[in-house]
Amino acid sequence: MNGVVIVAAGSGSRMKMGINKQFIKLNDKEIIAYTIEKFYKNYNIQDIVVVIKKEEVEFFNKEIIDKYKFKNVKIAFGGNERQDSVYNGLKSLDSKCDIVLIHDGARPFVSEETVNKSIQEAQKYKAVVVGVPVKDTIKVVNDNNDIIDTPDRSKLWAVQTPQTFDYNILLKSYEDAFKHDFYGTDDAMLVERIGYKVKIIEGSYNNIKITTKEDLNIGAQILKVKNQ
Repeated sequence: MNGVVIVAAGSGSRMKMGINKQFIKLNDKEIIAYTIEKFYKNYNIQDIVVVIKKEEVEFFNKEIIDKYKFKNVKIAFGGNERQDSVYNGLKSLDSKCDIVLIHDGARPFVSEETVNKSIQEAQKYKAVVVGVPVKDTIKVVNDNNDIIDTPDRSKLWAVQTPQTFDYNILLKSYEDAFKHDFYGTDDAMLVERIGYKVKIIEGSYNNIKITTKEDLNIGAQILKVKNQ
C-alpha cells in the first residue's frame, strides 16, 4: 500500500492575501484541490491524508472535500512546525502502508510520472526525493553579506516534493528526531540523520511551490499551456 501525506497547514504569510494560500483559486479552482486530485486519480495511491489547520476543518470539508466529491480522504491537524504536522499525518495513515510520499499542498503541478517514478525508486532505495538542477550560480555569504564561497553548480539541486520513503524508516527518523529535540528543514534531512542514504531523481521545473503572488502568475501560465 502506498500513501501520501499532503501538508496544507501553513499560514501563507508571504502571500499577504489574508487567506491560507492553499485555498487561493487558480482558474476558479483551489490550489489544494488541484494537488489532492493529482494523487486521488493516481492508481498507485491507496491512502491520502491532508494535514490542515484545525480551525479550517469546516471550510475544508465544505469547500474542498464535498465540492469536489473526494471520497475516503483523511484529515489530520497541523502542529507548531511543519515537522509536527507531517508526523500527525504519518500517524493517520493506514497501518498497512509500505511507501509514503510527503507532498506540499501548494505544489499543484506535480506530474503523474513524477509520483509513479518516486514510488518505484523508493521501493528500491527506501528514500527518494524529487529535485531539479539549479540554473543559477549560488553564492554563500556571511552575516555581513560578504561572499565566502561559490559552490560547484553542477553538484547543486533544488529539492521539491514529493519526498518518498519506506514508511517504517521515515517514522523511525521522526521518532528519533523528536527524542533528541531535533528539527530539520525537510523529511530527507531526518532520514539522512539516522544513517540512510537518500536518492534524488529529476522532477520538473513546473513543479513549483506557490508561495508569493508572483507564483500565482506563473501557475496561471502553466495551466494555460496544459489546457492548450
